[in-house]
Amino acid sequence: MDIWSEIASRISKAVGGDWHQATRQPVAGGSINQSFRLSHGGDSWFVKLNHADRLEMFAAEAEGLQALAAAKAIRVPEPLDWGSYGEQSFLILEYIPLGGSPDPATFATALARMHQHKQSQYGWHRNNTIGSTPQDNTQCDDWVTFWRVHRLEFQLRLAQQNGAPARLIDQGMELAEQSAAFFTRWTPAASVLHGDLWSGNWGADDAGKPVIFDPAVYFGDHETDLAMMTLFGHPGRSFFAHYNAVFPIDDGFEQRKTLYNLYHILNHFNLFGGGYAQQAEGMIQQLLAELSG
Repeated sequence: MDIWSEIASRISKAVGGDWHQATRQPVAGGSINQSFRLSHGGDSWFVKLNHADRLEMFAAEAEGLQALAAAKAIRVPEPLDWGSYGEQSFLILEYIPLGGSPDPATFATALARMHQHKQSQYGWHRNNTIGSTPQDNTQCDDWVTFWRVHRLEFQLRLAQQNGAPARLIDQGMELAEQSAAFFTRWTPAASVLHGDLWSGNWGADDAGKPVIFDPAVYFGDHETDLAMMTLFGHPGRSFFAHYNAVFPIDDGFEQRKTLYNLYHILNHFNLFGGGYAQQAEGMIQQLLAELSG
């Protein structure tokens, strides 16, 4: 017996049929996990594999998808099961064929309604990952404190360990200390967030309805999802106009967008190194200049 036999047994038990005869096809696109489409009798499931010590990452992803689905606003893959066998862990998800970009108005409305699903505290009841980096979701009553401690300073400490230039760390910590200045007139609600909503993590199903996937869920400022949507790709002006009609975007978003995206650029440095340190340093200097100006 191997991991595929274990996965087939899990699917067979959950949905019926004998999935031991399923065919599997590698799916390209991910940099963290191995991904496959399992097909049998006209049905398909999406399977992710990683090392056994990544089981909690998969468990958190599954629970994150369930949290997004609970908003009943936008389609996400339904998790079927997850576990480990031998030296590997796995996550079995609903397979959703994707057919291009969603209609901006439909996508914006659905995402805005998802963001209107809220809780009382920022963060989440469990930690997860952003890419393969640990993401600290310790719950907090104050958004500025949460963002400073569990997002910006967390990534800066990792960057220091990973050899980032001293000036980047020093100026980053200076920015963190002054970050409350970006929130003098803005106290966001704790909205459910996708958490990693770049253009590679959204699409449209074969009926044209928007789908989001590969989340790094927590509860926080809805602007953080909107900011990342402009970092590696862009949903277009029409998207933002329709979103604003459902869930108004504060006037200070354009300034805070850089602050929020700094978290992801620092994370990219921590994952991949290279020129992301220079990009992060430029963003930090821009934000400090705005504060001093």
